[in-house]
Formats: sequence, structure tokens, C-alpha cells
Amino acid sequence: MATRRALLLIADIGGYTEYMQYHRSMLGHAEAATRRLLGKIVDAAPGWDLVEIEGDAAFLSRNADGLDGAATLAAVTRAAVAMHGAFHTQRRLVELNLCPCRSCTQTGALKLKFVAHVGDVATQSIRRRKKLVGMDVIYVHRLLKNTVAVPEYLLVSDDLFRDGGTASAGLAAREITQDLEGIGPVQTFYVDVEDMPAAPTPLPEPSLLLRFGATLDMVGRGLPHVLPHRRPRSLAQVG
Repeated sequence: MATRRALLLIADIGGYTEYMQYHRSMLGHAEAATRRLLGKIVDAAPGWDLVEIEGDAAFLSRNADGLDGAATLAAVTRAAVAMHGAFHTQRRLVELNLCPCRSCTQTGALKLKFVAHVGDVATQSIRRRKKLVGMDVIYVHRLLKNTVAVPEYLLVSDDLFRDGGTASAGLAAREITQDLEGIGPVQTFYVDVEDMPAAPTPLPEPSLLLRFGATLDMVGRGLPHVLPHRRPRSLAQVG
């Protein structure tokens, strides 16, 4: 099985479990909102391949062959900033649409965090579905369980950060030791999203027309979850 060098990036929605738990009564809108948010996250990272949607997270990769360390870290940083902006623009639009349900009005509790690593991966096909495999794939997923205290951050592995050179110097990153399950103690670096280059700016208030359009979108996406499912009639019933 051939291996290649790849950048691995996971964008994870924080607060998702609580959000879905507290809004079971409006599950259709809650599911539609998070699906819309994940879609915007993926769309904001051109040049990256979507490996898989993993519940409340998007797992993406990008070929790192031929890229030096500075280029890899810069690519991760640009993608994180773009995805963070797209996420909160859409989240704010959902929050301010005209639907009064709690699933829509309380999306403000949702946050977005990132973990990233660079390593060797292989592609495996299972029933015509392709997925990435390898120790480095496991590694980046283990980074999700960490001790970073800030709600929105970019956490990168030691390999990715130290290879970054000048790109690393431009980040207000803090070093932190993590004890990864099955791997052991490792050094990582994190930066608060607010301290990243091209830090997020205050979002403009959407117009009433835009809010109305967002309302129709949410209603349409939520309908399949709230309409009763009719069982198909048997041939005997038809006769």
C-alpha cells in the first residue's frame, strides 16, 4: 500500500453534543443547522479534500509532497481562518433568522476549533469508499482530546509547528504537553483563534431580506425531520 505525505486538518464544532441534547424537540432544525454549518466549513477550504464528515467534525486532507514546512503551516492557518469566518457568518445567520425555536435562536453557543498534523498516510478502499489510514491519521484524531482551555483554537502537532520556520514565528502560539491515548506524552502548540493572522472581525448584521431567506432555508431543511413518515401501502391494501 503506497504512502504519501499529507496535511491533516479536523474542524470540530464545540458544544454540539449539548446543543443537540437540549434541542431534541426541534431536532429537524438543529440537524439542519449543523449540516449547513459543516457545509460552509468545507466550502471555505478550496484545495483541501474532504475525507469524511465525522458527526460534528469535518476531516480534511491536502497533499504535502513538495511543500516545505513554512508552506504547510501557512496552508493550515489560512484554511482555519477562512473556515472559522464562514462558520460564524452562517451561525449568525441561523441565529438571526425569523424562526423562534430554540434550535435556531441558540446557535451562539456553538464554537469551532481545529487540530492539525502532517504525516504519512495511505488510501484504503472499502466497498468502493476511500478513506485515509495510518498512524498519523490516528494521531490527528487523538489531538481532539486535549487540555486547551480556550473555546476556539488551532492546535498543531510538534512536527507541523517546528517545521513551520518563519510561519511559526508569526503565530502567538503556546507550547503545551498532551498525553495522547495509546501514544503517550507529546508536545503540541496552540493559538487562540482571536490571535491568529487575519483574526475574525465583527460580523455585520444581516438584512431583513437575508434573514427571511435564511428562515425559508431552515424551514425547508427541517421539514423532512418533522413530517410524519408514511409506510408504503401493501399490494393487498391497494387491491
